[in-house]
Amino acid sequence: MDRVKRLVSENRILIFSKSSCCLSYVVHVLLQDLGANPFVCEIDKEPECREMEKALVKLGCSSCVPAVFIGGKLMGSTNEIMSLHLSGSLMPLLNPSSYQMPN
Repeated sequence: MDRVKRLVSENRILIFSKSSCCLSYVVHVLLQDLGANPFVCEIDKEPECREMEKALVKLGCSSCVPAVFIGGKLMGSTNEIMSLHLSGSLMPLLNPSSYQMPN
C-alpha cells in the first residue's frame, strides 16, 4: 500500500497498468495524444505486484488496471476516462493549474 500511495503522491498523472493490458495501452495513448505525459507503473513488472493489486482495490479501483490517478485522485479505469473525455471534462483535469496535489 505504501508504494502505491507514494507513486500517487509523486506523479501528477499516473496509470497503473499491466504490460499485456490493451485497455491500459489505450488509456495511455489517449492521455499522450491530449498532451499529458502520464507516468505508467506496470505492476506486473513489480516485485510487489499482488500487494499493489490489493492496495488499488482498497483505494476503490473496480479493476486493478488500468487505474488512472490525476492530481492524486482516483479517476477510474477505461470507462471512466473515456466518459470524461467524451463529455469534455478530461482536458481541464489534465491542466495542472486546475488542481493541487495532496500533501
